[in-house]
Amino acid sequence: MNPRDDHPHEECGVFGIRMEEGAAAPRLAYYGIYALQHRGQESAGIAMVRPDGSIGLHKGMGLVAEVFSEQTLAGLEGHAAIAHTRYSTTGSSTLENAQPLLAQSKLGTLAIAHNGNLVNAGVLRDLLEETGTVFHTTNDSEVILNLISRRARKGLETALTETLQVIQGSYAMVLLTPEYLIGVRDPRGIRPLCLGEIEGGYVLASESCSLDAVGARLVRDVEPGEILIIGKEGVRSIMSTERTFLSTCSFEYIYFSRPDSILDGTSVYLARKQAGRILFRESPVDADLVSGVPDSGIVAAEGWSEASGMPYAQTLIKNKYVGRSFIAPAQELRERTVHVKLNVLRPNVAGKRIVLIDDSIVRGTTSSRLVQMLREAGAREVHFRIASPPVRYPCYFGIDIPTRAELVAANKDLEEIRKMLGVDSLAYLSVEGLIEAIGGRHDYCTGCFTGMYPLSAAIERGKYVMEESSRTPQGR
Repeated sequence: MNPRDDHPHEECGVFGIRMEEGAAAPRLAYYGIYALQHRGQESAGIAMVRPDGSIGLHKGMGLVAEVFSEQTLAGLEGHAAIAHTRYSTTGSSTLENAQPLLAQSKLGTLAIAHNGNLVNAGVLRDLLEETGTVFHTTNDSEVILNLISRRARKGLETALTETLQVIQGSYAMVLLTPEYLIGVRDPRGIRPLCLGEIEGGYVLASESCSLDAVGARLVRDVEPGEILIIGKEGVRSIMSTERTFLSTCSFEYIYFSRPDSILDGTSVYLARKQAGRILFRESPVDADLVSGVPDSGIVAAEGWSEASGMPYAQTLIKNKYVGRSFIAPAQELRERTVHVKLNVLRPNVAGKRIVLIDDSIVRGTTSSRLVQMLREAGAREVHFRIASPPVRYPCYFGIDIPTRAELVAANKDLEEIRKMLGVDSLAYLSVEGLIEAIGGRHDYCTGCFTGMYPLSAAIERGKYVMEESSRTPQGR
């Protein structure tokens, strides 16, 4: 059993860097996506502008450190590069779907790395195929790449802006041509992207922790609908549309992003700690200690402890050396071997009344097993607190949240979930509490909690079809 089965899976991480001629951009790109490994563990890749002006590519299946050896990195040269680490929310997990992707056009070779999902990718793919386009992957990024390539004769700016008028959904992407590094964020700013400055150049990344990893300074977040074109003359900004509205994915603050990142001006760490404080204010309970499920529940538990005066203690220990290469046991052995990944710290559990805090519940399967482990270790009471609202709706913008049929909060009320988990009490953070914790400065995307999405979508996942009215776009 995977201890993260009860949580949404990560999306993707993107990184781009352009420096002075002769710089070792691919190696810095390696460090950049290494810092973004938490956003995707299926594949990794780097595309770079070689010293002769051509664009090269190295990618593979697995973790960043598995795809790139010291010998591999020694053979990658260039002053500009983009990189990607992937979890497949659209398209199967195959080498063909690994990014970056390359295409030939009148602009020369063009490389792309993309985080997010297009809600109209199927329609666009059909239209392109009808006019002779042959696709080699099943992901959205190749659709974007082909749309830009078809407009390349109009010049880079026009090709980009016209493509962005056509695609709908979420995207934070970096592109590379022999002359330019380009960053693009969707008009709702759902997926994060930031700009950093490094000696001799600039960096684009999904999270600011990636800038720290290469010694870059955070300049600012890329604005919704903004296109940044970075060349030897510096950074140029153009807007793809006037209809923009910042709706950052709230799950970035709850779970996806690293706590040391700053997203749209808000510290992820402080947001999680504040969520724990507000969770105590909304749903207090008397207990002996508070503890967090490793890793993303820990900071919220610290906030609960500060607000309540209740001591914080570890109750679950995570084996940090178990990664994607761990061989999953057969079904009948999974419950017995869950202790390989998470185990109970018995001295802190036996005879205690425990408040256990996690960031979210999706299916509820792993949460119930963790509670059972605490009970078996002698916990007298277990009170479960969730530092986010109930997940009742799927996500269509780059997070692998399943259909409503699989979401426990969409099919059971609070008391039914409490009984299923086997806890003495259960409470979630309210939507209002979540917005307060993040900072409340803009309209975050809370579609997976409320069913209200920042733009309309009509796509099918399995047998479930969703079509929601968008919120009214506002100027920014």
